[in-house]
Amino acid sequence: MKQLLSIRVTVIIFLCIVLCNKTWAENKASDAQHSSSTPGIVEIPLNINGLDTQLIEKDEKAPFFPSRAKASANPMPEHAFEKTETCAGCHQEIYSQWQNSVMAKSWEDPIYRSLLEMASKATNGAIDNFCIGCHTPIGLTTGNAVAVGQDKAHSPGVDCESCHNMSASNGNGNGAYVLTPKKYGRPLKFGPRSDAQSPYHDTAYSELHTKSEFCATCHNVTHPFNQLAVERTYDEWRDSIYNAQGIECQDCHMKPEAKMVKSAIMGKERESVASHYFSGGNSTLHTHFGNEGMAEKAREMLRSSAKMEITETQLGNYSLRTKIRVTNIGAGHKLPTGFPEGREIWIDYQVKDANGKTIYRLGQVKDGHTEKGTKNFKAVLGDKNNQEVDINVWEADRILSDTRILPMGHMDVEYVSEIEHNDISFPLTITADLYYWPFSQYLVDKIVGPNKIKVEIVKLTQVSTTIFQEQNLATH
Repeated sequence: MKQLLSIRVTVIIFLCIVLCNKTWAENKASDAQHSSSTPGIVEIPLNINGLDTQLIEKDEKAPFFPSRAKASANPMPEHAFEKTETCAGCHQEIYSQWQNSVMAKSWEDPIYRSLLEMASKATNGAIDNFCIGCHTPIGLTTGNAVAVGQDKAHSPGVDCESCHNMSASNGNGNGAYVLTPKKYGRPLKFGPRSDAQSPYHDTAYSELHTKSEFCATCHNVTHPFNQLAVERTYDEWRDSIYNAQGIECQDCHMKPEAKMVKSAIMGKERESVASHYFSGGNSTLHTHFGNEGMAEKAREMLRSSAKMEITETQLGNYSLRTKIRVTNIGAGHKLPTGFPEGREIWIDYQVKDANGKTIYRLGQVKDGHTEKGTKNFKAVLGDKNNQEVDINVWEADRILSDTRILPMGHMDVEYVSEIEHNDISFPLTITADLYYWPFSQYLVDKIVGPNKIKVEIVKLTQVSTTIFQEQNLATH
């Protein structure tokens, strides 16, 4: 009898082991369908020509085509993701910082929403997922976000779950992220700490979260239908000295705040905790939402990005020749970077005589945009007919010009102005101001309507010199 009982127990234990292993294997296989088994970075081929054609998602059966996003289901149930207010319970300071960031406002941004609606109507909705995927990943993967009209439910911007549910990257750009909010029925968060613990959720170390490749999932943009390289912020960094020196996007845009030493109220004290202000260059958006503190952070970052110097002046009998050099000293990408239809840096160049009379000026803002002939630094898109594209980016087919400044690079410009010595009083004063705006006022008025949003023009730096009458050739 005892022997029979022993055999039965052995059989039961064996069956339990088999069933458990089968269930574990099925779970692992299911997980493997949706995410990398190890959080980290996929291999991304070197992009010589600025266009990752082998990484463009061409399969229209992809779950969120033309976005390259992937998730554990299509669509994801809304309850799979936590609300940011839940995260705020433990991560109070981080939540407070994020709440005031452009990431939090990425779906509410009125310029973006107006452009999205225009693009959706112009393409019969074909472009919707592509644009939505990087402005509200949760809204995309749950199906709650819509391009035209009201969302089915409140969609956050780029929130806590958008980043800390990212288990892997599909490659470069166009929303190439993989969201894995749960494993084995438990909420799971990915981050840069190998020793993080939480009573609320499981945690996993992710090297991806420490690398610029994390940002590359959205900060490289390729036209989904003609493969034009529209934005290449990640590539600009990748090919720069910053990458060679191991300086990541996070080192500048998530620079730790001195006062914050814990990421959670019950967490360990750290030497540093990454800031979640995500400081960038969009003071206009912060000002629109009434956040002057964040607007000033944006201005500070912009003012640290460039320097300008007058390298040569030459006064002739009838002309004044001036050479100016602008150097990108602080941005790990082109200056400026991002939306080519909007981002612009330019020089406002002036020559005045001893009485304050303006002898020559080029670079004023007129009718909401920089005047013709202005020395500016920007990319200009064109359509298939070689005509300039401003807001209808979905029609972009080529890059007509790109005068933006490479990281640690410089651009030289030259001014030649007529001078009548008998009509002016010496000495002359040359002044050059370097300005930036994310969109011209003309374009913003065209997108959202007049008098809705005032675009802020930020002065990055200024340089000046004095020219005396007897001075025939001077170098500064």
